[in-house]
Amino acid sequence: MANVLNSEPESITLNTELELPTLEPATELEQPSFEPTSNPENAEATEVSTMDADAPHEPHAQAATETAPAAADNAPTIAPGENAAEGPSAVEARSAPPTAHPAGPESGDDFSAALEAFEREQAAEAAAVEAYGDKLVPGVVLKQSEKYLVVDVGLKSEGLVPLEQVVDHTGAVKFKPGDVIDVVIEREEPEGGYLVSYERAQRLRVWDTIEKAAADKTPLTGAVVSRVKGGLTVDIGIKAFLPGSQLEIRPVRNLDGYLGQQIEVRVIKLNKKRGNVVVSRKEILEEEQNAKRTATMEHLCEGAVLTGTVKNITDYGAFVDLGGIDGLLHITDMSWGRLTHPRDLVNVGDEIQVKVLKFDKEKQRVSLGFKQLTPDPWLDAAERYPVGARVHGRILSVTDYGAFVELEQGIEGLVHLSEMTWSKRLKHPSKLVKPGDEVDTVVLSVNPSDRRISLGMKQLLENPWENLSERYPTGTVVEGRVRNLTDFGAFVEIEDGIDGLVHVSNLSWTKRVKHPSEVVKKGEKVKAVVLGVEPQNRRLSLGIKQLQPDVWETFFATHRVGDVVHGKVLRTAQFGAFVEIADGVEGLCHVSEIGDEPGGGHAKLEQGTEHDFKIIKINVEEKKVGLSLRAVGREASRAQVEGYKADSHKHPVSSSTTTLGDLINWRKSER
Repeated sequence: MANVLNSEPESITLNTELELPTLEPATELEQPSFEPTSNPENAEATEVSTMDADAPHEPHAQAATETAPAAADNAPTIAPGENAAEGPSAVEARSAPPTAHPAGPESGDDFSAALEAFEREQAAEAAAVEAYGDKLVPGVVLKQSEKYLVVDVGLKSEGLVPLEQVVDHTGAVKFKPGDVIDVVIEREEPEGGYLVSYERAQRLRVWDTIEKAAADKTPLTGAVVSRVKGGLTVDIGIKAFLPGSQLEIRPVRNLDGYLGQQIEVRVIKLNKKRGNVVVSRKEILEEEQNAKRTATMEHLCEGAVLTGTVKNITDYGAFVDLGGIDGLLHITDMSWGRLTHPRDLVNVGDEIQVKVLKFDKEKQRVSLGFKQLTPDPWLDAAERYPVGARVHGRILSVTDYGAFVELEQGIEGLVHLSEMTWSKRLKHPSKLVKPGDEVDTVVLSVNPSDRRISLGMKQLLENPWENLSERYPTGTVVEGRVRNLTDFGAFVEIEDGIDGLVHVSNLSWTKRVKHPSEVVKKGEKVKAVVLGVEPQNRRLSLGIKQLQPDVWETFFATHRVGDVVHGKVLRTAQFGAFVEIADGVEGLCHVSEIGDEPGGGHAKLEQGTEHDFKIIKINVEEKKVGLSLRAVGREASRAQVEGYKADSHKHPVSSSTTTLGDLINWRKSER
């Protein structure tokens, strides 16, 4: 017996474990509470341990069964002290009568036996887990904890599936309590329970299919479940990595838009040991595109009408997929009319018919047209919109210089600012119309080659200039407000839409006006006289000075050359002095007509001084008067001589002997 125990100690241990259910009722050593009396619950635990030991997946279950009879026969003969290094055996415990241990605290033998039983149970459980290996184990979902999905896999403790393995692309758990799922048992957790893997089970289930698909390059359909660094995770039975560069033929910026979508992918790399799978969608799309391109190229030529799908929209046009090859539909070829953005006509995904305008086979570039499928509306625009015709349209846009009116799709005309109203006060078209307004206009001109139509709105209103000469004949005194001032005159509005010009020369009879602001102010009400009307040129001439009599005409009527007038020096210049000789009338006394100074120089007139001047020149047309101070001096000297002679009868003298000194002495005596 000693030889048997020494040679096969493990078999004895397993045999003891297997014989537990065949012995008499459980002793106190099998009680979890280590009480000397027996407990029914302990019998239950012993039965579970025996069942675990008898499990078919235990690697050494067969050997344990074969050794069991020998161990049972020899059990009574084992001495209590035999094999002391291993401690008291379970056989000894079962052989002892129930009264062998008094009631009270446990003995050392009882604790050793309980510890040995616990270790046997743990070893049996570990052996059971190890026996599963990579086998699929069905588990019933019990509940969901914070980190795990708890499942019943038939072991003492529950199985724990990490939540990240059983959630969809929205983060929701895919299974509910009661569902049966296949898992693989990996290990026992120190905190309790067994860590099991749903992903590993899925990998084992579909790995052969994935390997075959990779070898045959067969597409697989999967759901995009999450976004990861550098790409997406696709569920094809197991979670595979789809790099962002392998998602589409063109680079994709927003990968999140694919979450939850079902897509076809191809396995391009796999590692069974690590369980890694890399897939590509780009390869499938490129193959499909090449096949479509080959078919499209057979009938692609300039002038061909094809059906395509709008693939992308930009500010300058839309890219249309013709079947493996993209063509550009420029915004200018979308409509005969005006488009602010291609999106106003088409949207991504729209299926449209287009005409091939240009095709560069080498560069694989295709220019498309949409408006070319309909006739050009400008071809017969002159016949449909004759000059003078009244047409109805919608305001498309408003600019600083006018408004564009859409007469029909592709035909629009311009109403210039000057053709909107007869009034000149309109500074911007937006004061009169706005986009979207329905308006009536008159066709002024049509130029189909330049694709232009000029329209007018004021032509539908009464022209105030047509009967203006009848309402305001020449000489009529009118009143209005000064609307604007320019360097050459002032514009006076006498009624709505009718402005007259007061030229700077018609502001004053006498003043030399350099700017109208010297006489009138903007916004001021003034009276004026109508000088002339030109309806065809829309011109009205006004005068302000004509309200007063012409002082020049009065002066010329009462004065002649040779008259002596009294005047005041207004201003001087190098060539002479300007002298006011009547109210509003000025004359020029040239420097040569002022007088001579002693020594041969010319005398000067001071500003503000008053003198008598002789009129030596008159120009009625140019309103100019020439004056002379010197001529008045000669006339005075002659008069003085005549006076001296007349007084000489008192002092008879000979005229032949009269000297200048005699005349001077006479003047002194007169004073």
